[in-house]
Amino acid sequence: MELRRRPSKIQSRKPSQAPPKASDALPLPLYLTNAVFFTLFFSVAYYLLHRWRDKIRNSTPLHVVTFPEIAAIVSLIASFIYLLGFFGIDFVQSFIISPRASDDEEDDDLHVVVRNNACRPPPLVVPTLASEEDEEIIRSVVDGTIPSYSLESRLGDCKRGAAIRREALQRMTGRSIEGLPIEGFDYESILGQCCEMPVGYVQIPVGIAGPLLLDEFEYSVPMATTEGCLVASTNRGCKAIYMSGGATSVLLRDGMTRAPVVRFNSAKRASELKFFVEDPVNFDTLAVVFNRSSRFARLQGIQCAIAGKNVYMRFSCSTGDAMGMNMVSKGVQNALDYLQSDFPDMDIIGISGNFCSDKKPAAVNWIEGRGKSVVCEAVIKEEVVKKVLKTNVDALVELNMLKNLAGSAVAGALGGYNAHASNIVSAVFIATGQDPAQNIESSHCITMMEAVNNGKDLHISVTMPSIEVGTVGGGTQLASQSACLNLLGVKGANKESAGSNARLLATIVAGSVLAGELSLMSAIAAGQLVKSHMKYNRSSKDVTKVAS
Repeated sequence: MELRRRPSKIQSRKPSQAPPKASDALPLPLYLTNAVFFTLFFSVAYYLLHRWRDKIRNSTPLHVVTFPEIAAIVSLIASFIYLLGFFGIDFVQSFIISPRASDDEEDDDLHVVVRNNACRPPPLVVPTLASEEDEEIIRSVVDGTIPSYSLESRLGDCKRGAAIRREALQRMTGRSIEGLPIEGFDYESILGQCCEMPVGYVQIPVGIAGPLLLDEFEYSVPMATTEGCLVASTNRGCKAIYMSGGATSVLLRDGMTRAPVVRFNSAKRASELKFFVEDPVNFDTLAVVFNRSSRFARLQGIQCAIAGKNVYMRFSCSTGDAMGMNMVSKGVQNALDYLQSDFPDMDIIGISGNFCSDKKPAAVNWIEGRGKSVVCEAVIKEEVVKKVLKTNVDALVELNMLKNLAGSAVAGALGGYNAHASNIVSAVFIATGQDPAQNIESSHCITMMEAVNNGKDLHISVTMPSIEVGTVGGGTQLASQSACLNLLGVKGANKESAGSNARLLATIVAGSVLAGELSLMSAIAAGQLVKSHMKYNRSSKDVTKVAS
């Protein structure tokens, strides 16, 4: 168990008296002190050796010494002690005490290492004020005196707060989380926006599929996943698309939605609100009120649904390069405040009434769209189908009809008329800092295949009505995710055309799904699915040895 703490800059400390060093022997600069004792040591050593040689030649007893010889012997011993103290102690300690700090931490990090060893007692560590203070805080968290969520605000150090919370968690649960890394992460970057009460971070490998040739541009697509074959399969689909001249995409719609639910005393009164909101005469006024929430938010439309006395108003608006949930929610709140002046009997039940619909499979998203609606297509040449995909056009068309269309219908699928769109969407979402939970509606996709050019070539398309992505805000600001967005050329906000980066990212997601669908369907048609997964998605490592 290792505890690390960075001392607070504002923390008052009592000055501790440093132990005396050998270099403190003379009130001279260190290099002059060393020069004096080096010169003294070798000078008196030469003098004594010279004197002893003369005594041996003259047959003079060696134990008969003069005063200068006594002074020389004392000087030799004194200089030897100084040199041993200056150069020897650190050398010996390097074999006795193992280093516990890296080069970039040893000056300002406190390391208290406690090792359990049945054969050797742990090295003696003298606790400092910092370690004692951390230990006291850990005990306070364990016994509930200090809430775990308040550590960052109390300490003013996010990394220290995470380390203390981590140790308290292990003590309270009796379970080790040693394999969960804590070093190497900027905890300041997630404070107040990405994650609360952190104790570490999970490592997910990122692979690259591509180049994906889409709309005459090439993209290297980052995919964060732990599923073997996924990146390789998508990469094969990208190769097939590239060799066939590339894919094209069209953005059909761009608008984030939020649908509050309000209630009246009667269904008649509820219908009056519906007619008022949907009246084009009132739309401009509502748009002005709504758009005050942000310089990027622009109200596009309001769709109402009634259930008895309850009204569900589905607001749709553009949100620039942000995914836009917070932006549209603020605009909806402004609109509700305005409507309440004309409908004082309106009872606002909730700003979200699930008619939006967020992070749930819903027909309204499948039909009306949410976020970015994209269609992407490509024509795969016959020779590419045979040589790269190892199958044929007729087999792919038949499989798509029986599996993705008829099979999904038999299953009662909602927006799931595809082979594995969510696989690719999830991998790209995690790599680029999107909300992974929005993979649910973002993976709504229908894959279509048909033979073209007299049955020789394959036309494949994916239609995805609700891809919810952004290039600013949330997890997109973290270093790793920002790097992946930069790789795609869509990092941050587009200053020349607001929303262009987010729209481009949506088309890249659709193009990647197209590649993934093409490759997986080909593997199934060729009977290679099980074989490839047994080869690339099986581990020979012994995973039974886990921390208790």
